[in-house]
Amino acid sequence: MLPKPGTKKNAPLILLFISLIFTVSCDDEGFKNPLATGKWDDAFVAQASAMFQKSDTVNKKGIGTVAKNLRAAYRATGFHPIWLNEKYHSKAAAATLLGELREMQWDGLDPERYHVRALAQLKIKLDTTKKNTLADAIAFDTAMTHSYLLAARDLLLGEIIPRKADSLWYHANDSSWDAPGLLAKVDKAYPSLQQYRSLIPTYNLLRDEYERYYALVKDTELTAAIAAIHFTKKPDSALMENINAVIRKELPWVVTAPNDTMSEQKQLLMAYQGYAGLRPTGKLDSTTTCALTTSPDTLLAKISANMERLRWMQRDPGDLYIIVDVPLMELFLRKDGVNAMHMRVVVGKPERQTPTLNATMANVVINPPWGVPPTILKNDVVPGFAKSGKKYLAKKGLKAYDKTGKVVRASLLNAHNLRRYTYKQAPGDDNSLGFVKFNLPNPWDIYLHDTPHRGDFVKRFRALSSGCIRLEHPQEMAIYILSELEHMKFDQDKMDAMIATHKTKWEILKTKIPVHIAYLTAFEDTTGKHIQFVNDVYQRDEKLISLLGKK
Repeated sequence: MLPKPGTKKNAPLILLFISLIFTVSCDDEGFKNPLATGKWDDAFVAQASAMFQKSDTVNKKGIGTVAKNLRAAYRATGFHPIWLNEKYHSKAAAATLLGELREMQWDGLDPERYHVRALAQLKIKLDTTKKNTLADAIAFDTAMTHSYLLAARDLLLGEIIPRKADSLWYHANDSSWDAPGLLAKVDKAYPSLQQYRSLIPTYNLLRDEYERYYALVKDTELTAAIAAIHFTKKPDSALMENINAVIRKELPWVVTAPNDTMSEQKQLLMAYQGYAGLRPTGKLDSTTTCALTTSPDTLLAKISANMERLRWMQRDPGDLYIIVDVPLMELFLRKDGVNAMHMRVVVGKPERQTPTLNATMANVVINPPWGVPPTILKNDVVPGFAKSGKKYLAKKGLKAYDKTGKVVRASLLNAHNLRRYTYKQAPGDDNSLGFVKFNLPNPWDIYLHDTPHRGDFVKRFRALSSGCIRLEHPQEMAIYILSELEHMKFDQDKMDAMIATHKTKWEILKTKIPVHIAYLTAFEDTTGKHIQFVNDVYQRDEKLISLLGKK
C-alpha cells in the first residue's frame, strides 16, 4: 500500500541532521552572526564554497546524482543563496517551490520525500527573525535546493530505477536536464517543476484521476456503498442502488439515455466494465462485482504505478510518434496531438513477453521474408521437427540455409544438425509476417508486422505472439506513412500490385517516426478525456507498487 501523501516520516529530524552536517564545517571559534558585521553574503559564499567547491567528472551518459547537481547549482550561482535575500529571509520563489512540492502528492509521490513540513517550519523561523544565523540560512537554502533537484529528477526520470521493478523494461529516457543552471536564474524566472512532467497526454489524465480518487478514499457514501455490494445471481433493488452509487461516484461523466434495446442499468454496467478493463457485457457477473468492491486505495496505487512508468519514458514524445500499449493491446499513431491511426494489436504471450522499449522506425518492407529467431527455433521448430521431421518444415514453408547462404536440402537435416542452420520463410500468403513489416532496429529484434492470422484481432485476449507485435491494419498504416509522411505516390492499388509480385521491396524512411512500446495498465479511453484501467496481462503491477510503497 502506498503511503498517504503528506505523511511526516520524521522530516524535522532529517532536517536537523542535514543542518548538523552543514554546520560542523563552520569555524565555531568566534562565530558571529554575519548580519552584525554586514558581511552576510560573503559569509554564505565562503561557507557554500567550502561545501561545494569539489568538481565532478562530467557524466555524459546520465543526469548524475542529486549531490552532484547540488554542487553544480551552487557553482552556477557563484555560491550565493538561491532562495534567500540579504536578510536571510525567503524569496517569493521559496514559497512557490514549497507549494509545488505539496502538489507532488498528485503525482503519486510523497511530499515528505522532499521534507516539505520541516522546510516550511524553517522558512517561518527565518522570515520572522530579525537576525538569522548563517547555520539556519545554509541549512534552509541548501535543503531547498536539494528538494527541488530531487523533485525535478523524480518527475523527469521516476523515483524507482526501472529495471528494479521490471526486468523487461528497456525504454530509454534521454530527456534533457538543465535544472542546476536554471536555479541560478531564480530571481529572473522561477523554473517551475511543471517543466519536468511528462508531455504524454496520459500523464495529466492519470494525475487528475489520482487527485479524484484521493478524495474518493474519504467519501463515506462510496465506502458504505462498496461495503454493501456482494455477488448474487438475483440482485435486489437495494443492491442495484449501491452498485449504481459506486458507478456514479467513480464515473461521474457517464450519461445514460432511454433506449429500446438497452436499459439504462445495462448502459451503466457496460460503461463501468469498459472503465475497469472488463468485457462490456452489461451483465452483473462475479468479475464485475469484484471490480465494484475494489478499494479506492487500491486504484490509487495502480494510478501511481502508471505515472511512474510514464516518468521512465521520454518526457516529450514529439509531434509524431507511435505508442503501443502492450496490456491494452492497441496501437496509436499520433500526429500533431491527434490519433491519425488507432488499431488493435497482438502482443507477446505471457511466456514470451513483449519487452518495453523505444526505437525509430527505419523502413517499411513489402513482401518481407521471415527469418526464424533463436527463441522460436528452440521452442517451436526443433520440437516440431522432432515430431514430424521435414514435413514440419514443408508445412511451415521453411527452408534451411548454411553460413554461406546456400539452401540445405531437407533430406540432409536431422535432430543432431538442425541447430547448425538458419531458417527462412519466403514471401507469400502464408508468411508469418504477412505482407508488410515495419522495422525498428533494436537489440531484441522486436518489430511491427502483418499476419495471416487475421482472426486473432476479434479476440479480447490478444497476448498470442512470440514477442513481436502484429497489426490489425498494417497495409493502411504503410500507405499512410508512405503517402502522408513520406509524400510518395502510394495507394492501395500500388500496394496490391507490389504484393502480387511476391518480391521483397524495402522502402527506406526519411521521416523519423519514434515508436514507444509501453506497459501501462491505466491508459486513455477512446474519448481521450478519461483513463481506463487495463488487465495486467504480465502481472507487473504488484512489484512496482510494492517498491513505490517503500518510501
